[in-house]
Amino acid sequence: MNSFNAIVEEIKSIVSTNFSGKKVFDKDVADALGISQMNFATMKKRDKIPYVELLDFCARKSISINWMLYGQSPESLVEATNKFFMIKFFEDINASAGGGSDIDENEAKDINVPEEFVHILGGEAELKNIEAISVSGDSMEPTFSYNDIVFINRCKTNIDRGGIFTIRTEGGLFIKRIQRRIDGMIDIISDNDVYTTQTLNSSELEVIGRVVSRFGEVD
Repeated sequence: MNSFNAIVEEIKSIVSTNFSGKKVFDKDVADALGISQMNFATMKKRDKIPYVELLDFCARKSISINWMLYGQSPESLVEATNKFFMIKFFEDINASAGGGSDIDENEAKDINVPEEFVHILGGEAELKNIEAISVSGDSMEPTFSYNDIVFINRCKTNIDRGGIFTIRTEGGLFIKRIQRRIDGMIDIISDNDVYTTQTLNSSELEVIGRVVSRFGEVD
């Protein structure tokens, strides 16, 4: 996959025709993607690709997302680039180190994901169960970072084998690694070892769904 910097350079080349030969700066790329300059700088520093904004940009410009991310020519992907699938994205919801919101009470926008990404989410039949939200905070670094987009399968709520789940507690909405203990209590684990493990009983949390991807497979 291309790096953030490589994608930025491609976008500069694409939008350069609007600048009459003048130099295109990072702030111009941020504007083209609809991202604040502060968030753009943070993403560039962390090499975090703004997938949703990039998908929207490619759609507006009629550009193959595969070419932008992987350098694959549209000619080699004629069939795949004509197939996109819709997933609900709750862009105003953030989950992880901070408090969250109720997914059911927030409006969702539809985002397109390419066909080759669908198998990571469990196949086309599972798409009706998939929703996407953004990550906030650093409690799950390095697994997830701020502004990552994660995909949740709301039908996968069995935590007996552990894994990464979106949960709701009295503190809000969180993305955490969950592990059931022998005594029946549940450990709520942050991958960032700066944060301590919290232990709750099953009545103190609601499992929203299993995190199945972040535009890449999750261990």
